[in-house]
Amino acid sequence: MRKIIPLLLMGCGGVGRQLLDHIINCRSLHSKQGFVLRVLGICDSRSLLVVDDVSTMEFSDASLAKICSAKSSGSSLSNLLDLGQCQKFKDSEAKEKVIDIAGLLGRSTGLVVIDCSASSETIQTLKQVVDHGCCIVLANKKPLTCSIEDHEKLMSEFRRIRFESTVGAGLPVIASVTRVLASGDPIYRIVGGLSGTLGYVMSEVADGKSFSQVVKAAKSLGYTEPDPRDDLSGMDVARKGLILSRLLGHKIEMSDIKVESLYPDELGPNSMSTEDFISKGLPSLDKDISERVKGASAKGNVLRYVCVIDYSRLDYKRFQKILPLED
Repeated sequence: MRKIIPLLLMGCGGVGRQLLDHIINCRSLHSKQGFVLRVLGICDSRSLLVVDDVSTMEFSDASLAKICSAKSSGSSLSNLLDLGQCQKFKDSEAKEKVIDIAGLLGRSTGLVVIDCSASSETIQTLKQVVDHGCCIVLANKKPLTCSIEDHEKLMSEFRRIRFESTVGAGLPVIASVTRVLASGDPIYRIVGGLSGTLGYVMSEVADGKSFSQVVKAAKSLGYTEPDPRDDLSGMDVARKGLILSRLLGHKIEMSDIKVESLYPDELGPNSMSTEDFISKGLPSLDKDISERVKGASAKGNVLRYVCVIDYSRLDYKRFQKILPLED
Protein backbone atom coordinates (compact mmCIF):
# COMPACT_ATOMS: atom_id res chain seq x y z
CA MET A 1 0.00 0.00 0.00
CA ARG A 2 1.34 3.41 -0.99
CA LYS A 3 0.31 6.63 0.71
CA ILE A 4 -0.78 9.30 -1.76
CA ILE A 5 -0.03 12.86 -0.65
CA PRO A 6 -1.76 15.64 -2.66
CA LEU A 7 0.32 18.83 -2.95
CA LEU A 8 -0.46 22.40 -3.91
CA LEU A 9 2.57 24.62 -4.46
CA MET A 10 2.53 28.40 -3.97
CA GLY A 11 5.55 30.04 -5.53
CA CYS A 12 7.37 28.80 -8.61
CA GLY A 13 10.58 30.80 -8.42
CA GLY A 14 14.02 29.30 -7.87
CA VAL A 15 13.07 27.41 -4.69
CA GLY A 16 9.72 26.19 -6.03
CA ARG A 17 11.28 24.95 -9.26
CA GLN A 18 13.98 23.09 -7.34
CA LEU A 19 11.28 21.39 -5.30
CA LEU A 20 9.39 20.30 -8.44
CA ASP A 21 12.64 19.05 -9.98
CA HIS A 22 13.38 17.11 -6.79
CA ILE A 23 9.92 15.51 -6.86
CA ILE A 24 10.41 14.42 -10.47
CA ASN A 25 13.89 12.98 -9.89
CA CYS A 26 13.05 11.17 -6.64
CA ARG A 27 9.98 9.21 -7.74
CA SER A 28 11.74 5.86 -7.36
CA LEU A 29 12.99 6.77 -3.89
CA HIS A 30 9.51 7.87 -2.83
CA SER A 31 8.10 4.59 -4.16
CA LYS A 32 10.55 2.57 -2.07
CA GLN A 33 9.52 4.60 0.97
CA GLY A 34 5.86 3.87 0.30
CA PHE A 35 4.39 7.20 -0.79
CA VAL A 36 3.55 9.23 -3.87
CA LEU A 37 3.58 13.03 -4.11
CA ARG A 38 0.66 14.10 -6.31
CA VAL A 39 1.05 17.70 -7.52
CA LEU A 40 -2.42 19.02 -8.33
CA GLY A 41 -1.91 22.78 -8.36
CA ILE A 42 0.85 25.36 -8.83
CA CYS A 43 0.68 29.12 -8.21
CA ASP A 44 2.91 31.99 -9.15
CA SER A 45 2.34 35.63 -8.16
CA ARG A 46 -0.29 36.15 -10.85
CA SER A 47 -2.08 32.89 -11.52
CA LEU A 48 -2.91 29.31 -10.57
CA LEU A 49 -2.77 26.17 -12.68
CA VAL A 50 -4.84 23.31 -11.29
CA VAL A 51 -5.87 19.92 -12.70
CA ASP A 52 -9.50 19.49 -13.74
CA ASP A 53 -10.29 16.94 -11.02
CA VAL A 54 -8.27 17.59 -7.85
CA SER A 55 -9.58 14.42 -6.22
CA THR A 56 -8.08 12.02 -8.75
CA MET A 57 -5.81 13.83 -11.21
CA GLU A 58 -2.28 15.22 -11.06
CA PHE A 59 0.25 16.98 -13.26
CA SER A 60 2.46 14.54 -15.15
CA ASP A 61 6.22 14.79 -14.70
CA ALA A 62 6.45 16.04 -18.28
CA SER A 63 4.04 18.86 -17.45
CA LEU A 64 5.96 19.73 -14.27
CA ALA A 65 9.20 19.87 -16.28
CA LYS A 66 7.55 22.13 -18.84
CA ILE A 67 6.28 24.44 -16.09
CA CYS A 68 9.79 24.66 -14.60
CA SER A 69 11.26 25.44 -18.00
CA ALA A 70 8.70 28.17 -18.68
CA LYS A 71 9.21 29.79 -15.29
CA SER A 72 13.01 29.65 -15.68
CA SER A 73 12.66 31.68 -18.87
CA GLY A 74 10.61 34.32 -17.05
CA SER A 75 7.20 33.32 -18.37
CA SER A 76 3.99 33.41 -16.33
CA LEU A 77 1.97 30.28 -15.65
CA SER A 78 -0.93 31.99 -17.39
CA ASN A 79 1.00 31.83 -20.68
CA LEU A 80 1.17 28.03 -20.70
CA LEU A 81 -1.38 26.77 -23.18
CA ASP A 82 -0.89 23.04 -23.79
CA LEU A 83 -0.62 21.23 -20.47
CA GLY A 84 -3.65 19.07 -21.01
CA GLN A 85 -6.56 18.79 -18.58
CA CYS A 86 -6.07 21.75 -16.31
CA GLN A 87 -7.68 25.09 -15.47
CA LYS A 88 -6.23 28.56 -15.01
CA PHE A 89 -7.24 31.16 -12.48
CA LYS A 90 -5.88 34.68 -12.02
CA ASP A 91 -5.50 37.08 -9.10
CA SER A 92 -8.36 36.91 -6.56
CA GLU A 93 -9.96 33.94 -8.35
CA ALA A 94 -6.71 32.00 -7.88
CA LYS A 95 -6.72 32.64 -4.12
CA GLU A 96 -10.38 31.64 -3.85
CA LYS A 97 -9.71 28.44 -5.79
CA VAL A 98 -6.89 27.47 -3.42
CA ILE A 99 -9.30 27.84 -0.49
CA ASP A 100 -11.94 25.81 -2.33
CA ILE A 101 -9.48 22.98 -2.92
CA ALA A 102 -8.40 23.09 0.72
CA GLY A 103 -12.03 22.82 1.81
CA LEU A 104 -12.64 19.89 -0.52
CA LEU A 105 -9.54 17.84 0.34
CA GLY A 106 -8.32 19.07 3.73
CA ARG A 107 -10.39 16.80 5.94
CA SER A 108 -10.98 14.00 3.42
CA THR A 109 -7.92 12.85 1.46
CA GLY A 110 -5.73 15.50 3.04
CA LEU A 111 -3.79 18.27 1.33
CA VAL A 112 -0.31 19.75 1.83
CA VAL A 113 0.03 23.41 0.86
CA ILE A 114 3.65 24.37 0.28
CA ASP A 115 4.71 28.03 0.35
CA CYS A 116 7.92 28.56 -1.62
CA SER A 117 7.12 32.17 -2.43
CA ALA A 118 8.85 35.20 -0.94
CA SER A 119 5.62 37.04 -0.24
CA SER A 120 3.88 38.13 2.94
CA GLU A 121 0.56 38.07 1.07
CA THR A 122 0.24 34.29 1.43
CA ILE A 123 -0.50 34.56 5.16
CA GLN A 124 -4.25 35.04 4.75
CA THR A 125 -4.52 32.02 2.46
CA LEU A 126 -2.42 29.89 4.81
CA LYS A 127 -4.58 30.80 7.79
CA GLN A 128 -7.68 29.64 5.94
CA VAL A 129 -6.21 26.37 4.68
CA VAL A 130 -5.17 25.57 8.27
CA ASP A 131 -8.83 25.99 9.27
CA HIS A 132 -9.72 23.37 6.65
CA GLY A 133 -7.40 20.81 8.23
CA CYS A 134 -4.60 21.07 5.69
CA CYS A 135 -0.92 20.70 6.47
CA ILE A 136 1.41 23.52 5.47
CA VAL A 137 5.12 23.44 4.63
CA LEU A 138 7.03 26.71 4.54
CA ALA A 139 10.23 27.72 2.82
CA ASN A 140 8.90 31.29 2.90
CA LYS A 141 9.90 33.01 6.16
CA LYS A 142 7.49 35.93 5.95
CA PRO A 143 4.32 34.16 7.18
CA LEU A 144 6.15 33.27 10.40
CA THR A 145 7.45 36.81 10.89
CA CYS A 146 4.12 38.60 10.51
CA SER A 147 2.10 39.82 13.50
CA ILE A 148 2.19 37.64 16.59
CA GLU A 149 -1.57 37.02 16.22
CA ASP A 150 -1.14 35.60 12.71
CA HIS A 151 1.89 33.61 13.84
CA GLU A 152 -0.04 31.99 16.68
CA LYS A 153 -2.86 31.13 14.28
CA LEU A 154 -0.47 29.24 12.01
CA MET A 155 1.22 27.53 14.95
CA SER A 156 -2.05 26.57 16.65
CA GLU A 157 -1.89 23.15 14.94
CA PHE A 158 1.81 22.52 15.46
CA ARG A 159 1.74 18.98 14.08
CA ARG A 160 0.36 20.29 10.79
CA ILE A 161 3.13 22.79 10.08
CA ARG A 162 6.70 22.21 8.95
CA PHE A 163 9.15 25.08 8.48
CA GLU A 164 12.61 23.55 8.81
CA SER A 165 13.97 25.22 5.67
CA THR A 166 13.15 28.73 6.92
CA VAL A 167 16.23 28.66 9.21
CA GLY A 168 19.48 26.85 8.48
CA ALA A 169 18.57 25.50 5.03
CA GLY A 170 19.36 21.77 5.16
CA LEU A 171 20.50 21.78 8.79
CA PRO A 172 17.94 20.49 11.35
CA VAL A 173 17.92 23.72 13.37
CA ILE A 174 14.16 23.86 13.99
CA ALA A 175 13.97 20.15 14.80
CA SER A 176 16.89 20.42 17.23
CA VAL A 177 15.40 23.39 19.08
CA THR A 178 11.97 21.74 19.18
CA ARG A 179 13.35 18.51 20.62
CA VAL A 180 15.35 20.31 23.29
CA LEU A 181 12.22 22.20 24.37
CA ALA A 182 10.13 19.03 24.28
CA SER A 183 12.63 17.36 26.61
CA GLY A 184 11.95 20.07 29.19
CA ASP A 185 15.30 21.86 28.92
CA PRO A 186 15.29 25.65 28.51
CA ILE A 187 17.25 27.47 25.82
CA TYR A 188 18.54 30.84 26.95
CA ARG A 189 20.88 31.87 24.15
CA ILE A 190 21.40 31.18 20.45
CA VAL A 191 24.32 32.68 18.50
CA GLY A 192 25.01 31.94 14.86
CA GLY A 193 25.72 33.09 11.35
CA LEU A 194 22.28 32.54 9.87
CA SER A 195 22.92 33.83 6.35
CA GLY A 196 24.85 31.66 3.92
CA THR A 197 25.05 34.62 1.57
CA LEU A 198 26.61 36.93 4.14
CA GLY A 199 28.86 34.12 5.35
CA TYR A 200 30.24 33.77 1.83
CA VAL A 201 30.63 37.52 1.42
CA MET A 202 32.46 37.99 4.71
CA SER A 203 34.78 35.02 4.12
CA GLU A 204 35.78 36.35 0.71
CA VAL A 205 36.29 39.88 2.02
CA ALA A 206 38.53 38.50 4.78
CA ASP A 207 40.73 37.02 2.03
CA GLY A 208 41.45 40.51 0.74
CA LYS A 209 38.82 40.95 -1.95
CA SER A 210 36.80 44.16 -2.15
CA PHE A 211 33.26 44.13 -0.76
CA SER A 212 31.71 45.30 -4.04
CA GLN A 213 33.62 42.67 -6.02
CA VAL A 214 32.47 39.88 -3.73
CA VAL A 215 28.81 40.96 -3.68
CA LYS A 216 28.74 41.16 -7.47
CA ALA A 217 30.28 37.69 -7.69
CA ALA A 218 27.75 36.34 -5.18
CA LYS A 219 24.92 37.79 -7.26
CA SER A 220 26.27 36.23 -10.47
CA LEU A 221 26.47 32.86 -8.69
CA GLY A 222 22.84 33.14 -7.57
CA TYR A 223 23.72 33.42 -3.88
CA THR A 224 21.95 36.75 -3.34
CA GLU A 225 18.44 37.91 -4.00
CA PRO A 226 17.90 39.76 -7.32
CA ASP A 227 18.43 42.95 -5.31
CA PRO A 228 21.47 42.23 -3.07
CA ARG A 229 20.17 44.77 -0.56
CA ASP A 230 17.60 42.19 0.52
CA ASP A 231 20.55 40.25 1.98
CA LEU A 232 22.81 43.17 2.92
CA SER A 233 20.07 44.88 4.93
CA GLY A 234 20.21 42.08 7.51
CA MET A 235 16.44 41.55 7.31
CA ASP A 236 16.79 37.95 6.18
CA VAL A 237 18.84 37.21 9.31
CA ALA A 238 16.35 39.19 11.42
CA ARG A 239 13.46 37.07 10.15
CA LYS A 240 15.31 33.88 11.05
CA GLY A 241 16.08 35.29 14.48
CA LEU A 242 12.42 36.16 14.99
CA ILE A 243 11.32 32.65 13.98
CA LEU A 244 13.71 31.12 16.51
CA SER A 245 12.71 33.57 19.26
CA ARG A 246 9.04 32.79 18.76
CA LEU A 247 9.81 29.08 18.71
CA LEU A 248 11.33 29.57 22.17
CA GLY A 249 8.01 31.06 23.28
CA HIS A 250 8.82 34.77 23.20
CA LYS A 251 5.97 36.90 21.88
CA ILE A 252 7.95 39.58 20.10
CA GLU A 253 7.55 41.51 16.86
CA MET A 254 10.05 42.40 14.16
CA SER A 255 10.15 45.93 15.58
CA ASP A 256 11.67 44.52 18.79
CA ILE A 257 14.78 43.30 16.93
CA LYS A 258 17.86 45.46 16.46
CA VAL A 259 19.13 45.07 12.90
CA GLU A 260 22.36 46.49 11.48
CA SER A 261 22.29 47.13 7.74
CA LEU A 262 25.51 46.94 5.73
CA TYR A 263 24.49 49.98 3.70
CA PRO A 264 23.14 53.43 4.73
CA ASP A 265 19.60 54.62 4.07
CA GLU A 266 20.72 56.85 1.21
CA LEU A 267 21.64 53.71 -0.75
CA GLY A 268 18.31 52.02 -0.01
CA PRO A 269 15.60 50.93 -2.47
CA ASN A 270 13.67 54.17 -1.94
CA SER A 271 16.70 56.22 -3.00
CA MET A 272 18.23 54.35 -5.94
CA SER A 273 17.55 51.48 -8.34
CA THR A 274 19.14 48.05 -8.04
CA GLU A 275 21.33 48.80 -11.06
CA ASP A 276 22.61 52.07 -9.57
CA PHE A 277 23.25 50.39 -6.22
CA ILE A 278 25.35 47.68 -7.85
CA SER A 279 27.31 50.04 -10.10
CA LYS A 280 27.68 53.07 -7.80
CA GLY A 281 26.49 52.23 -4.30
CA LEU A 282 28.50 49.07 -3.65
CA PRO A 283 31.93 50.57 -4.47
CA SER A 284 31.25 53.38 -2.00
CA LEU A 285 31.07 50.78 0.79
CA ASP A 286 34.43 49.16 0.07
CA LYS A 287 36.55 51.42 2.28
CA ASP A 288 34.34 51.10 5.38
CA ILE A 289 34.05 47.30 5.13
CA SER A 290 37.80 46.99 4.51
CA GLU A 291 38.55 49.01 7.64
CA ARG A 292 36.19 46.87 9.70
CA VAL A 293 37.88 43.71 8.42
CA LYS A 294 41.31 45.11 9.36
CA GLY A 295 40.04 46.20 12.78
CA ALA A 296 38.73 42.70 13.51
CA SER A 297 41.96 41.12 12.26
CA ALA A 298 44.05 43.36 14.51
CA LYS A 299 42.22 41.90 17.50
CA GLY A 300 42.71 38.33 16.28
CA ASN A 301 39.11 38.09 15.07
CA VAL A 302 37.23 37.83 11.77
CA LEU A 303 34.33 39.96 10.59
CA ARG A 304 31.06 38.03 10.44
CA TYR A 305 27.35 38.94 10.40
CA VAL A 306 25.98 37.22 13.51
CA CYS A 307 22.51 36.77 14.98
CA VAL A 308 22.35 36.83 18.80
CA ILE A 309 19.23 35.71 20.67
CA ASP A 310 19.79 36.23 24.37
CA TYR A 311 17.17 35.76 27.10
CA SER A 312 19.62 34.66 29.78
CA ARG A 313 18.71 37.59 32.04
CA LEU A 314 14.97 36.92 31.95
CA ASP A 315 12.82 34.65 34.04
CA TYR A 316 12.55 31.91 31.46
CA LYS A 317 9.66 30.12 33.20
CA ARG A 318 7.38 32.98 32.19
CA PHE A 319 8.08 32.28 28.53
CA GLN A 320 8.72 28.56 28.29
CA LYS A 321 6.49 26.75 25.85
CA ILE A 322 6.80 23.00 25.45
CA LEU A 323 6.17 21.84 21.89
CA PRO A 324 5.43 18.29 20.76
CA LEU A 325 8.02 16.19 18.98
CA GLU A 326 7.61 15.78 15.24
CA ASP A 327 5.82 12.68 14.03
